Amino acid sequence: MPYRSKYNTMLYISRPHREEGMIGKQQYQALSEFRFRLAEFLHFSESAAQAAGITPAQYLLLLHLRGFPGREWGTVGELAERLQASHQGTVALVQRCERNGLVSKRRSRTDARCVEIRLTPRARGLVQRIAKRHAEALAQMDLVFSAASAAGARVGRRTPHRKVDTAGQG
Repeated sequence: MPYRSKYNTMLYISRPHREEGMIGKQQYQALSEFRFRLAEFLHFSESAAQAAGITPAQYLLLLHLRGFPGREWGTVGELAERLQASHQGTVALVQRCERNGLVSKRRSRTDARCVEIRLTPRARGLVQRIAKRHAEALAQMDLVFSAASAAGARVGRRTPHRKVDTAGQG
């Protein structure tokens, strides 16, 4: 039954097909392998950060600062978004990194309301060494990513839509 709107609108309603959206054994295997390899990579990442003398969260903060698009700094709000963390938690992480000589803070020259968080030279070298190891580990996962991507593409096909005119209904 189509959705009845009190407004004069057109709605698009999906017509599901039995074959589409079904997951076969190969897709389950590819997704399982991907999750396994992802967990393995995350464990590797945590170990690499700890071996370098920093916490995994500190490494992620440094990585996001180094990889920020178009500039060499970020704000606490931007970092919180990238870290998927609360503003308060990110503030505490930045403070710990600042105490450890990994980041510096400075007021923006263009907007006094903005505080720019920047890597120190020591942090740049540290993140470079750790990231290099990560890049090598990711290169070994190409086949896993390809298989998971193919599995997702087979399952995530768009279902056909039909147009339903709700004008005058309601």
